[in-house]
Formats: sequence, C-alpha cells, structure tokens
Amino acid sequence: MLRRFAGDRSGANAVEFALVAAPFFVLLVGLFEICMIFIAMTTLEHGAAEAARRIRTGELQQSGASADSFKALVCGSTFGILDCDDRLKVDVRVFDDFGAAQGDDPVQDGEVNDDDLQFDAGQGNDIVLARVFYEWQIITPVIGAPLSNMSGDRRLLQASVAFRNEPFGD
Repeated sequence: MLRRFAGDRSGANAVEFALVAAPFFVLLVGLFEICMIFIAMTTLEHGAAEAARRIRTGELQQSGASADSFKALVCGSTFGILDCDDRLKVDVRVFDDFGAAQGDDPVQDGEVNDDDLQFDAGQGNDIVLARVFYEWQIITPVIGAPLSNMSGDRRLLQASVAFRNEPFGD
C-alpha cells in the first residue's frame, strides 16, 4: 500500500503549480507596478515641462504666480493618472547661474520636508529650477522595500526642469 501511494502521481501538477504560482503572481504584479511607476514618471516629467513653459514665457508670473497655480498646471498635464491632492509637491527657485541650479534632497526622516520647498518663478532672464515631487505608494509587498526611498513603502518620483526665463516684462 505504501508503494502504491508513493507511485501515485495524480495531483502532482496541481501541487507543483501551487508552489510556483505564488512567486509567479507576485513577480507579475511587481512588474506591472514597475511599469506603472515608469508611466507615472513620464507623465510627471511631461506635466513639469508643460507647467515650466508657463514660467519661462512669463505667463504664470503675469497672472499671479503661486505654488498652487503651478501645481494645478502640472496636474492638468498629467492626463488624470496622478492623484495630485496631497501627494504632489512643487519647488521652484531662482539661481544666479546654471552651475548653481541644484536642489537639495527634500526627503528627511522618510518624509518630504515641506518647509524646504519654495516657490519663486523669477523675472525675465532669471535662471529657474522647477522641481516636482510625487509620493507613489508601492502596493506589491515583496518589492516594496527595495523600491521605496521613503517610509511606509512609498517612492518619491521627481521631475526637474532648469531654464532661463524669456525676457518678458519691462
């Protein structure tokens, strides 16, 4: 009876599939999430470039520039893919030359430090660095730790645009 039980192979495929299925589906969901992160990054870069164009031409400054108006322009160019309410942060600064146009890391203790973020769109011919940050919540449990750069299995996505404003105004 023991020999007959050991030689019985019915159900072996089901057991093998059960052993392989869990890691396969985790990898499949992880791959899908990485693709979504790349799509979100591309969309964020597009939104930052489109909103920065309004600063570069002086349109935003002449209509009353604010961080909220810049944020609304970025969100308007993301095709509704990103949830812009609390997850999107902007930092726009004026610099003396392009070599100095570097921003500090906004992540401190696993969170974005809002106190370090500024909004100064500048005037005509100013050199401006516009940075946009988005907090992406990672949902795949296995890849959450390696992909996250913030606390709570979140990844900070960033898009930057450096440019010289056109000579607008006086």
